[in-house]
Amino acid sequence: MIGVGYLGTFHAEKYAGLDGVRLVGVVDVNPARAREVARRFHAAAWADYRELLGQVDCVSLAVPTPLHFGLAAALLEQGIDVLVEKPIAETAAQGKRLVALAAEHGRILQVGHLERFNPAIRSLDGILTRPRFIECHRLTSFVERGTDVDVILDLMIHDLDVILSFVDGPIERVEAVGVPVLSETVDIANARLRFAGGVIANITASRVALKRERKIRFFQADAYVSVDYGEKSVRICRRLPAADGGLASIDVSEHSFADADPLYDEIAAFVSAVRTRARPLVDGMTALRALEVAERIRSSLESA
Repeated sequence: MIGVGYLGTFHAEKYAGLDGVRLVGVVDVNPARAREVARRFHAAAWADYRELLGQVDCVSLAVPTPLHFGLAAALLEQGIDVLVEKPIAETAAQGKRLVALAAEHGRILQVGHLERFNPAIRSLDGILTRPRFIECHRLTSFVERGTDVDVILDLMIHDLDVILSFVDGPIERVEAVGVPVLSETVDIANARLRFAGGVIANITASRVALKRERKIRFFQADAYVSVDYGEKSVRICRRLPAADGGLASIDVSEHSFADADPLYDEIAAFVSAVRTRARPLVDGMTALRALEVAERIRSSLESA
């Protein structure tokens, strides 16, 4: 486990709790933090990632985004399978290089787009058939963690990945607006994506909100589907056929998956891919597509 700050510590906890897995060690630039987490999970503590070479089969990276490329590239070149937190890299060019390195060295490269393992999202297979309009809000209060990148790479990219998993075809048009509020980079942004075929996605991400909200809504001809990521719940409203010439009615069903642990499932899936050499649910190419869309949104902001 490289990087045992807030998120990396949870990664370490999940590895330590997986059957058939041994957490060999943790790496952090803060030696005291590395030792603290290592003691907690009965692992070694290192200050330099090169000390783990030859001792591990796979590694999780939970470090600041600007460090993703250099560390992931070095590990892949050493024959180590990698789970890197989202986004895959700071730029699409870096992401393409990581994808190429994984292929060249026959390594598993998975990217931590956690919402793909949210059971509320996974339950939509077979329910969402042809969404026409998608609306999502990802709002949180300001914390300094994550401000090494703008809100598009920090938060919005989660929803970009989810949307791209449900909508086929290229994006024809991007409109976006963003504002820096408390940091030097954009802290609140809205993007409107128009896909070939007419699907529209309207996405808002903010890390300066007064309330926390993580919701995505899908509209298609026969249904309205609302997902609360945080609550891990789904509400489905379907149109029922009219009876005896009367008006159509609406059937509402609600589903909750509150006891699920998406991070555990994500890491278990990575370990399974390492063992079986199967393609991960969110592999490098999949994550790269989300990053490429994020770059188009950022370019739209710069040209506005």
